[in-house]
Formats: sequence, structure tokens, C-alpha cells
Amino acid sequence: MSFLAPLAFAFAASIPVVIVFYLLKRKRVVKLVSSTLLWQKFLADTQASAPFQKLRKNWLLYLQILLLALAVLALTRPFFATTAKPAQLRVVILDGSASMQAVDESPSRFERARTEALKWVDSLEPTDQMVVLLAGANTEVKQSATSEKAALRRALQACAPSDSPTRLVPALKMAESLVRDRRSAEIHLFSDGAVPELSDFENKALPLIYHKVGQRADNLGITALDARANPEDATQRAIYASVANFSSNIMSADLELYFQSNGTESRNLLETRPLTIPGQQTAPQVFKATQAKDGAFTVRLTGKDDLAADNEASIVSLLPKPVNVLLVTRGNRLLEKALRAVANVNLAVANDLTDAGAGFDFIVLDGVVPTAWPKGNVLAFRTVNTNWVESVAAVEAPVIVDWKSTHPLLRYAGFDNVQIVQSLTARAPTWAVSILEAPQAPLILAGDLGRQRIVWVGFDPLESNWPLRVSFPIFIANAVDWLNPANAKNSQLLIKAGDPFRLALAEPVKTAEVKMPDGSTKQIAVDATANEIVFGDTARQGIYHLRAGTNEVTFCADLLDSAESNIRPRDELKFGEYTRVTATTVQRTNMELWRTLAAIGLAVLLFEWWWYHRRTV
Repeated sequence: MSFLAPLAFAFAASIPVVIVFYLLKRKRVVKLVSSTLLWQKFLADTQASAPFQKLRKNWLLYLQILLLALAVLALTRPFFATTAKPAQLRVVILDGSASMQAVDESPSRFERARTEALKWVDSLEPTDQMVVLLAGANTEVKQSATSEKAALRRALQACAPSDSPTRLVPALKMAESLVRDRRSAEIHLFSDGAVPELSDFENKALPLIYHKVGQRADNLGITALDARANPEDATQRAIYASVANFSSNIMSADLELYFQSNGTESRNLLETRPLTIPGQQTAPQVFKATQAKDGAFTVRLTGKDDLAADNEASIVSLLPKPVNVLLVTRGNRLLEKALRAVANVNLAVANDLTDAGAGFDFIVLDGVVPTAWPKGNVLAFRTVNTNWVESVAAVEAPVIVDWKSTHPLLRYAGFDNVQIVQSLTARAPTWAVSILEAPQAPLILAGDLGRQRIVWVGFDPLESNWPLRVSFPIFIANAVDWLNPANAKNSQLLIKAGDPFRLALAEPVKTAEVKMPDGSTKQIAVDATANEIVFGDTARQGIYHLRAGTNEVTFCADLLDSAESNIRPRDELKFGEYTRVTATTVQRTNMELWRTLAAIGLAVLLFEWWWYHRRTV
């Protein structure tokens, strides 16, 4: 036998003290109390007349010495050398997404999850190891594998939730790589389960233990936000917002609209609108506002609910500017008329392009192979550049079988009853997606090739009845909106919380500075040869201001995620169609021996009390 704390044997010096108490002459006042047989026999002994008496045989003394010896032995932590079991690895994943800030748990879901995780740290055996991962905007390794409980506690205390959507897939993939080929490993996920289906792990057999936190889903959230020119009044902006009630009860709140001009610190309240939304319903809202300068609109819910992270959202709104378009054609009045009908389009027409198209926002090629290919955005009808597509072939009377109505180019544009005489088809390249399909191959491709945005239409509109359908001018208007570099820039000014913001640089800069939503500033070191700035510290929703050289850009980070705003705790996680992981109901606690001994001691005292009163009543 060996001892982990042999210095505790020093407490054995207390045993002689107990013996001395039995040698001393007793000077006690007799009191009637419940007593065991041993105490009664001891008190019945003749008292000594001298200060010290002869030590008599006494079972009570022996029991006290035995108990004291056992206590001293326990303090020395004895152990026997034996074959050690394999060390167990536990990977703890804390969900740090926005929904974990809900306050249906006290003080919040995240704090409750951290408290539960700390209990698992306390239960670690000396041979066990633990890894701490934070699944927030990005997966962070807060603590690598260790048995040191103090380090694990510090790692858990350093974790904090963000305003980003749930991103558990990278965390689970990292955890899977850590536990792979380890038979005694476990993954402990502390989350509310507000995650999309995790089909990537359907056949992985993850040793996952899901600890559910959360109690209810009383939440109103802003799930969508957009700002566009008011189609009824060109001098106004239309702000579209969607507010959803994820509770089963009717909830009320005020929806406020603010505007903050670029370069100003304060925001102005433009309108307040009371809302009453039935349970599990969505209320779309449209505001109209006059805008004199570039700035940002903010919508804010003032009602009380369990999650504050989705009660506010902001979007940058830049004043519309004229779009300079060059149409290169040998004569297509229908296409020219459709382009001129789009608001704010300054159209120029030519029969060839001899330069790169400088001075124009984008180029329209109508069946013309230009002398010089444009370097900017392009809308090309039946014009092939071998650098764009491969395997080009001509098809007679292709039948349209499908189109991607969710793509911005085909918004409100259908292809019912559209017939085509002849078209070119091409295999979809890696940079583009097919938005109009024939059985043979795609008919329309769209995508970004480097920094050039391209829309390729394989057929001539004049060789079809498409110009006679309402979808044709709608498609042209959508194409102007999608190819306009200013609009593309606007779409980059709204990001999901936690996603990096990228700013292309026209000239090198040495340093950059970002003003955060809370008013603090952060410096960014920039490589002198870099052609863009990437800023990733966007875990908090709000308005950011970036200054780099002569560039000053305002951008917004929002949650705007209906799956994250639906804070109903899930009882199980779905790993594909057939695999489920149910939330555990087991509550782990420390099973220390002193609790058992105390319970036995209490039982003995209760029995003694009952026996005494049974004899005296």
C-alpha cells in the first residue's frame, strides 16, 4: 500500500489526547440525555478521587480510537498499485450562438450550460483528460487535452456567447477528429439544439452526449431586412422588415425605425409602429422614408422577450446613382428598349468594343464578338468567350425544363410558354451556376469569375418569343440590378454576425481602423502588398465603420436568422433521416464516501433516539 498524502499521518498525534481524556478525573454535572449502552456503562463506573485514574477496559474508548485512526488513514489517501485503465477523453462543446443568450434560464442559457460543464470538470478522474471547444462564430479551441482542472475551469470561464447563428458542424468535425479510434472517448455538447439537421454525421457513430438547456420559446425576432428604392416614389426609400413570433402565445411590441447618416454619431427616430402578432406567425412590415444622405437604417423591437440579440437589425442604404451601360449590338430594338425602361440607366449603343469598357458600369454583348473583351461585368447574349465556358454546342428548339426562381436574376421572372428556335449550350463551369435548364445542358449561366460578374445567355432573344413575355423586361431589370457594381458593393455591406467583412483596395494602405458598434476602436495591421482588407471580429451585431487610407466604409452585421430566433429547446438532434441523439436526463454529481458515512451516522443517531424514548415512555 502507498499513500498520496503521507504527511497526514501527523494527525495521529491526536490519538493520545483522546486517551488522556479518559485518564482525567471527571467533574461533570449529571444531565439526563439519550445515551447508548456504552455511554451508560461508562458513566456508571466509580469515579476516581485522584486527578488521574486507572485506565479501564472500555469499548467506547476503543471505538473512538478506531474512528480517529480511520479518519487519519483517509486523509493520507492510500492506494494500491494495479493495472491502470485507459485514460478517458472528454470533448466539451459549448454552444456560443445567439440563441444561448436567451434568459429563460437564470441568468442565461449560456451560463447554465457553463455551470453544467464545470460539474464535469469536477468529476474528472486523475487519469482523465478534457478538451474545451467553443462553437460560436468560429470554432475555438479554448483548452487542449489536459487533466489540470484549474486550466479547464479557466478555459470555460473565458468562453462567451456571440450574436452569430449556430455553427456546430465545424465543432463536431473537430471533436470527431479528436475522439476517432479512441474507445473510451465522449463528446459532451451543451446546447439548446437550435441547429439545422446535421446530416454530415449520419453514419459517423459519434459518441455524443447532448445536454439540453432552455425551457421555452417566448421570442419575437427580426428575421429579414432590406432597403430599396420606393417603386411608387423615386425620392423615397422602402425598408422591408419581417418580424416573427416563435411563441405559441400572442405577443406585442413596438417596432421603431431609425436612420443614422454616415459621419454622424446619433441616429434619428423616424417612426414607431405597434405590433401584435399571433403565436407562430410572421408580420411583414414596410416603412417609407426620405433619405438625403448615405447612411444606415435600423429597426428595433421594444417588447420584452427571452432573446435580445434579434430585437435589432441594421442595413446600409446608399443613394441610387445612374448606371452607365454600353450595349454592343448590330441592331436589337427590343433589347435596347428594355434596357432604357430600367430606372437610372444611362444607355449608350455601339456596334463594337475596342477597349476594356472603361467608364461603363457593365457591358451588354448582343451576338457580337468584340475586338477587346470587357474587364468589367458583362451580360452576353449568344456570345462565347472560351475563357468563360467549355463544350459549347448548338441545339435546335431546346425545351426549357427548369429554372432557378430563387436566384436574384429570375426574381418574379418565369419561363412558362417561352419557346426558343435555336440556342448554344455549355457545360456549367466551376465559377457559375445554371439558372435556366434544357435537357441537354444549361441555357443561362451566372456567376463571378474573379472580380468579374458574368451572365451568359446561350440564345438570341429575337430567335424566341421571350421578348413578348413579361418575364423579359423583368429579367433585364434584375440583370441591371445584379450587374451594377454599386449594388454588388451594397450587398457586401450587410453580413451575418461572425462572418468576415472584405474590402477591396484600389491602392495599398499600411494600417486600418474599425469603429465597433459599442464605440471602441480596433487597429488592423495590413500588408503593404495586400489588395484587400479582411476583418473578422464581427461577432456582435450592429453598425461598423472601417477607415483604411482614403477609404471610409460603413457596414452592418446582423443575426437575421429565423432558425436561430426560434429558441424552442430541442429534445433531440437529427443526424440525417434515421439517426437521432436524445437529450440526456442524467444529472452527474460527486459521489464521495463521506456522504455515505454521514448518512449511516445519522441513521445510528436516529435509532438511538428512538430506542431511548421507547424505553422511557
